[in-house]
Amino acid sequence: MRDGRIVILHVLGGLSMGGAESRIMDVWRHMDREKFTFDFLLNEAPGYYEKEALELGSRIYRGPKYKIINAASFKSGMRKLFEEHGDTDIVEGHSTNTAALYLPLAKKAGMVTLAHAHSAGVEPGLSGMFKKWTRRGLSDKTDYMLACSTDAAKAVYGTMDRVRLIPNSEELERFAPTAENLRGGDSLKKELGIEDRFVVGHVGRFHYAKNHPFLLEVFKELLKQRKDALLLLVGDGEELEKVKQKAGELGISENVIFAGMCPDPAPYYQAMDVLVFPSFYEGLPGTIVESQAGGVPALLSDTVTRDVDITELAVYEPLSSGVKSWAEKALALAEKYPRSERQSLMHCSEKMAAAGFDIKKQVLELQDFYGSVLREDK
Repeated sequence: MRDGRIVILHVLGGLSMGGAESRIMDVWRHMDREKFTFDFLLNEAPGYYEKEALELGSRIYRGPKYKIINAASFKSGMRKLFEEHGDTDIVEGHSTNTAALYLPLAKKAGMVTLAHAHSAGVEPGLSGMFKKWTRRGLSDKTDYMLACSTDAAKAVYGTMDRVRLIPNSEELERFAPTAENLRGGDSLKKELGIEDRFVVGHVGRFHYAKNHPFLLEVFKELLKQRKDALLLLVGDGEELEKVKQKAGELGISENVIFAGMCPDPAPYYQAMDVLVFPSFYEGLPGTIVESQAGGVPALLSDTVTRDVDITELAVYEPLSSGVKSWAEKALALAEKYPRSERQSLMHCSEKMAAAGFDIKKQVLELQDFYGSVLREDK
């Protein structure tokens, strides 16, 4: 403990604006900082949230990055870090690809260990095969297992036994379709010069899992029926330039806005007529939590976990249906739930809260959980 507070050390790559990182920071902002503190063990360059984390009282450490050939030095470096920071009570490993290596070292240093699964799949090829290989036996090498969804748990641990589900929660009131929030969407449309456009949206990093190429194909098909359509893409990532190139090849670049990373995505949702989300896999997408809370209809692939199937606004569709079917169903969904009547969908935000996606309630449960695992360890 440190100054009477329980210290939880979160192990992950960096503190960028990715999904898992954003969820961890959402929790940290709401924690009782007189009783708990979050520290971070990272191996990437300083990211977007580091300044805020330090302001909230976190300590940030830099550790080694695993590269297969450096297995011995990786373990040696991690062992040293855990031994040097003996005031850490709990180590929560979000980097599950290497957690089977470093969590046993934390346990030997006297810390309670948690593995936390955030993804329900891996990219194809050698990289994906390697991730699956390094996760082997993780369930036997950690004291507790957490996951954002049943799909993530099964993908990472191979079981639901002993797994505690921690769904990605939000400040739902930020997204609810109140008059004020709807005005925020109107203001954004005016700012972007798209007041008279039918807006198809997507929020997520540019990564293989998000399936942006398919999304572009769907939008091109949709443009045939709605000449006023515009695709609003919120996010950043390693495949951004590839997606921009694809948009050019399809001849739709003039109808696509790449908005970049947005600290507050709420106005972007309220600017959308429909959200299209054709992911190959997801742990539990915060985007679909936020869109439903905001009253925004969303068409998503049937490979996305059903743990987020809470309101009538989330409609699942197989990727195998093809781009024409996706375009038609996206248009039909927008017509069924028009943006002009969005305030009537306030009940969807309430449903999301009742289903466990409210950050305030989840933080209280997490605080109880952190306290209980320490008591059990004694």
